[in-house]
Amino acid sequence: MAIEVKETSLDFSEIHDRMQWYVDEEILPCCNTLILQGTDVVDVKTYGPIDHETNRPLTEDSIFRMHSCTKIVTSIAAMMLFEEGKFQLSDPLEDYLPEFSDMAVLKSDAADIEDTEPAMDSIRINQILSHTAGLSYGFVDPESIIDKAYTEGGVNPMVPDFTRDLESLSLKLSQFPLVYQPGTYWRYSFATDVTARLVEVLSGQRFDVFLKERIFDPLGMVDTDFHVPQEKQDRFTTMYMPTNPLDPMASGFVKADDPYKGASSKPATFYSGGGGLLSTLVDYLALVRMLVNGGEWQGHRLVESATLDVMRTNQLADGVSVNFPFWDFTGNTFGLGFALKNEPFKGEPDSAIGEYHWGGLAGTHIWMSDKANIAGICMTQLLPAFWHPFSHDFKRMAYKIAGQ
Repeated sequence: MAIEVKETSLDFSEIHDRMQWYVDEEILPCCNTLILQGTDVVDVKTYGPIDHETNRPLTEDSIFRMHSCTKIVTSIAAMMLFEEGKFQLSDPLEDYLPEFSDMAVLKSDAADIEDTEPAMDSIRINQILSHTAGLSYGFVDPESIIDKAYTEGGVNPMVPDFTRDLESLSLKLSQFPLVYQPGTYWRYSFATDVTARLVEVLSGQRFDVFLKERIFDPLGMVDTDFHVPQEKQDRFTTMYMPTNPLDPMASGFVKADDPYKGASSKPATFYSGGGGLLSTLVDYLALVRMLVNGGEWQGHRLVESATLDVMRTNQLADGVSVNFPFWDFTGNTFGLGFALKNEPFKGEPDSAIGEYHWGGLAGTHIWMSDKANIAGICMTQLLPAFWHPFSHDFKRMAYKIAGQ
């Protein structure tokens, strides 16, 4: 089904030319871009092939590895249960996942994983939704004491054959110390997978079943799942890695994951709330429309607009901001599932302030700005391409052309 585009007098050729340049220069293997004003799509375009082995063209229903864009869906799922009174944001996590009681914390000057002190407070649910619980990820800072311990303990999603379920992952994570006292710092982490486990416990449903029944089916997200079945694999993109991963603007890439033989072509055993979903531009458009429309789309209300307001409210302590060892996230705090922009990125207008956004490791990006009445989706399949110049170029030009 083709995405319907509202006719306007806006000229998007600057975006089209720039994105096509990225593909022609073999900086990106492919990409797509989509811009909304309100809930109206005013531009959509695909660039390049679904794979460079057959050169079949990318389409609007090509299937992408969404990686951490999954976190947006997981956070919405949790807040649906919040609305049902299943928990309060300030509740101790241990009330529902008792394995996280009596946690130890690495001392600030720790020399090894045993150098700990008791946690001064419980992990709170809003902290797992905002990456301030004190958990880590195993790969973001691989030379750190905690990430080395995670990897040695088999808790690193980047390690081949990483196989767990959400329950066993939560149990395993609780055996490691926290990296810092809960609420005092922001660190990207498995926290959203713990959130997915919380959804299972509170709903009594397996996480993938909850998402399908409560989010995907109501929104008509027919191609969103934790694996790609055989009958859809001809629409599944190939993922690539750059030949020079230290230079995001260098040409050249090599095949990294096969749509027919890769892990995502087989039924999932780990329904990762942090990064497991496969989806399409068409499907994630429905999700974005729901968000910019105040929590409802096509007669199906997922969350109240007041709940979205809470999700778009900073949850970090004073002086704490989003940070990565290798990407500059200056000017961003974090709500419940979204980063929140507090100052424009280079070349963006002041109306970008208040934008809520997140992306996936292989270059899937979703962002929404109420002030500018604009939202955007752009996606590629290059690992890594989370904080890639192509997405910044797209966003900057989208604000200039279609923002208010």
